[in-house]
Amino acid sequence: MSVEKLQERIFDFAGGELLLINKPYKWTSFDVVGKIRNSLKPLKLKVGHAGTLDPLATGLLILCTGKMTKQIDTFQAEDKEYTGTMVLGATTPSFDMETAVDAEFPYKELSDEEIYAAAIPFTGDIQQYPPAHSAVKVNGERLYVKARRGEEQELRLRFVHVAAFEITRIALPEVDFRIVCSKGTYIRSIISDFGKQLNSGAYLSALKRTRSGDFLLSDAIEVTELVEYLGNKRHEAAIERATVKDIDA
Repeated sequence: MSVEKLQERIFDFAGGELLLINKPYKWTSFDVVGKIRNSLKPLKLKVGHAGTLDPLATGLLILCTGKMTKQIDTFQAEDKEYTGTMVLGATTPSFDMETAVDAEFPYKELSDEEIYAAAIPFTGDIQQYPPAHSAVKVNGERLYVKARRGEEQELRLRFVHVAAFEITRIALPEVDFRIVCSKGTYIRSIISDFGKQLNSGAYLSALKRTRSGDFLLSDAIEVTELVEYLGNKRHEAAIERATVKDIDA
């Protein structure tokens, strides 16, 4: 969405707005929240997101402002759709590219049929462990903090639902996929377990959230565009206040 398109909308950030944001690569979800909150100053508003995206993931991030933040739990509970790429034949401690490869496995002999078949057990109600490098809290501390200190952690199984796991492209060692899943699903864990299913290894190399509930990435705003729009609005407001002051004088 362009700044010109944004100009056509009438926002009520205090009353409550739902913003669809395309989260940039290597930004945390809280980076986006902080950027938008700062851009709304001098208004002191609540701003929150409805579902974390890992820093190395991109795509749809739902932000709520003002009174709309009361509905965050409702939006967060909706199912989500992702597309991405995995690399077969290797693993990393974080299950993605945040950490370096720690083991390599054979993959060149894997057939397309074996790869398609390996996705079948990962649909429906499944159990998974969260990655050791994740934001899950144990005894009040994030798992990734413990992992970075080299501490061993007790990971707890969680139940999630995967409505669809589709292999969309095979170009070994890369495999593209599409997943539709419930709240709380770790795509990185699915990919790691997928590698084990093939008696090989796998890690996530790219991930994009394309849908959350009924909201689509194609309708999302770029962070830079929204910040520019809000900056222009502040500038216009400052000119208006100065003009009124001159008239009163």
